[in-house]
Amino acid sequence: MGLLAKVAGVVLAISFMTFVAFFGRLPALRHTPIAWLHRAIWVYIPNGVLALDRALTGGRIVSSAGSFGHYIWYGRHPTVLIFYILLLSVGEFLYLPGAWPRLSPFHQAAGAIAVILPYVFLYLAAFGDPGVITPETHAHYMSLYPYDFTIFHPGQECRSCHLLKPPRSKHCAVCKRCVARLDHHCVFINNCVGYGNQHWFLLLLLSTAVLATYGGVLGLRMIAENARTRSSVFTLWKHSKQSWHHYFVLLTFGIQADVGVGSVTLLVVMTAPLVWGLLGYHAYLIYCGTTTNESMKWQDWQAEMDDGFAFRRRLPIPRKRHPRFEASWTRWPVEPAQILVRTEDGQPPNDTSPPGEGAWERVWHLRDIENIYDIGFWDNLTDIFIPNYSFRAEPQSDLERGKRPKRTRPGKSRS
Repeated sequence: MGLLAKVAGVVLAISFMTFVAFFGRLPALRHTPIAWLHRAIWVYIPNGVLALDRALTGGRIVSSAGSFGHYIWYGRHPTVLIFYILLLSVGEFLYLPGAWPRLSPFHQAAGAIAVILPYVFLYLAAFGDPGVITPETHAHYMSLYPYDFTIFHPGQECRSCHLLKPPRSKHCAVCKRCVARLDHHCVFINNCVGYGNQHWFLLLLLSTAVLATYGGVLGLRMIAENARTRSSVFTLWKHSKQSWHHYFVLLTFGIQADVGVGSVTLLVVMTAPLVWGLLGYHAYLIYCGTTTNESMKWQDWQAEMDDGFAFRRRLPIPRKRHPRFEASWTRWPVEPAQILVRTEDGQPPNDTSPPGEGAWERVWHLRDIENIYDIGFWDNLTDIFIPNYSFRAEPQSDLERGKRPKRTRPGKSRS
């Protein structure tokens, strides 16, 4: 019972802190204890330590530790990637010797595939091109998407790369480069997740979730078999006539009978929901036709709308593109039909610099704004898993919004 409690406690603590670290900043959790704990760990406690260090050493210790910590957490280095590989390989080293002889040929074959695939997708995601924008590739990435005149406007230049920013692109502060359709920078793959490798990243999440779940199910079955050597009535779901004390005694014996299988099984049972949750979150973003980066921008717009500072008006269809700032043709099937701007004083714009026609209308809700990058779940999925797929058979100037169903789901974007 003591060993089980210690192992379970450590694994549960790691799982919980991982959840707080990864999801504590989500806007959906902004007013929850998870967000408060995230701020306490990353803001309040560090600020308190900083104040104490300033009083004692003039801030020298925190400055040195902060530089090292910033490099470890935000620098582009393979530390977390190596940790992830070790987590996989050490877990398999502890698990497989005891589990392999007890598996049927079918489970041995399926298990071998499940073990190999995460390494394959990890390599492809970590070392693949995420969609780095260079002078040579700039024209190609400009032709992927149109500007939506809401969160991406033509004419904006990257201050670091000195290139016009293609629609849906972002400069990664870690990699020091612009990436097409940047979702986020992932420390687990030591690379950005963008247009070129997002499909490999999603397959990495899926294969890791399947491996953890598959190993957990088989491991629980073997733990139950070990426990039944002491009592034939044992089942993983406690029998109503069995006391909790007797149940945990047998469960502890089942784990200790093969500590490698037992400990790894506890680890994957408690961490697999986190991987499935992260995969589900990205599936939700695909459903909404947005990215992690864009979902934050949508939430910023909602804050502007709450304050009454957001205004929109229609764009002409067909619209003449600016030849200097926009691609003459994109493969995307939807064109923007409106422009969204903010004002400092909460009054409609009184100048003629923003494009568009007609009167300005105040906007209060995201549901009133069309997300042109959401063209339906299956098409959104196609866009990710078939890079460079053209939704237009050939260059056309008259394929505008109105030829496709109207989409009004940017408010679903995260979180």
